[in-house]
Amino acid sequence: MMEGPYKYTRDGSGAVSRVIRVGTRKSQLARIQTDSVADKLKKLNPNISLEIVGMSTMGDKILDTALSKIGEKSLFTKELENALERNEVDLVVHSLKDLPTTLPAGFTIGAVLKRENPHDAAVLHPKHEGKTLETLPDNSVIGTSSLRRAAQLKKRFPHLVFKDIRGNLNTRLKKLDEKDDFAAIVLAAAGLRRMGWDNRISQILGPEDCMYAVGQGALAVEVRSRDADILEMVSVLHDPETVLRCIAERAFLRHLEGGCSVPVAVHTELKNSQLYLTGAVFSLDGSDSLKETMQTSVAADGKSSDAVDERVQRVGVTAGKISGEAQDAAERLGVDLAKLLLSKGAKEILTVARQLNDAR
Repeated sequence: MMEGPYKYTRDGSGAVSRVIRVGTRKSQLARIQTDSVADKLKKLNPNISLEIVGMSTMGDKILDTALSKIGEKSLFTKELENALERNEVDLVVHSLKDLPTTLPAGFTIGAVLKRENPHDAAVLHPKHEGKTLETLPDNSVIGTSSLRRAAQLKKRFPHLVFKDIRGNLNTRLKKLDEKDDFAAIVLAAAGLRRMGWDNRISQILGPEDCMYAVGQGALAVEVRSRDADILEMVSVLHDPETVLRCIAERAFLRHLEGGCSVPVAVHTELKNSQLYLTGAVFSLDGSDSLKETMQTSVAADGKSSDAVDERVQRVGVTAGKISGEAQDAAERLGVDLAKLLLSKGAKEILTVARQLNDAR
């Protein structure tokens, strides 16, 4: 039954509970990720009912074009946000790396969950079992639709050839296994692990081989910013370390004005209250690059114990229960690192990369 914008359900004993509708993409991985968030919410709020609503997005429908060529930042998120706006769902679960660094008005990221392994992984064709990217034969073809992965790996493994591959995880693995087109494909380790396919990971690519995408490996819950009760409910899912790392990464990308269509990569670490951010930009073939590391303290000095303003968003993230001071420091770190790279010529590298990619 609907009551205003909310939906309620009545159980056998006549007790009424609010139905929280959770929007998700229809792919198997998206469903697994959404179910994991729904399970956590259900454990924390036994009195609510959750309903999962599956949707197809533009990114799921356009399968014959490289992602970077479509030129739409919100490829996998737009339809979900439309449903959120129309009150058809109350929250949406995304991979954080699919969410643009500036969200449309009226939306916010109410939770960033503990990050899974953020690195990329190489999955080799069964006939190359036991090999690595390094030991694959010359001119072996590697499938990836990511300019960021291709740029770094071309430079690191000049003996390999890189070609676009599209489709969800299941489709890509099928293309790898059932044809002889690819010797290997490169995917996010997090997705493979969530699907339970750890055994397919031939090697995890460390930062010296391939730095990861902004927000990679973290799940985000997007909500309507005015829904104080939903914001409050999902806020307990925030993982403070992941939030600070991802705020720094997103601030870096936002200040660089990078999106899906440019090769930008990051690496973050938080230890002893020091947040370290490494950021890099690359030309399409990886021959030209800039990479720098900066750090900042994210220790809250305790002086600002007054309540954090729940309405403050930092690069799209609302995290009222995490020190505002620490979040500000993380955001500044991202902006400062972007400024440093821009002062060394990052803009030129990215502009050329964008133009070349548009011309492909």
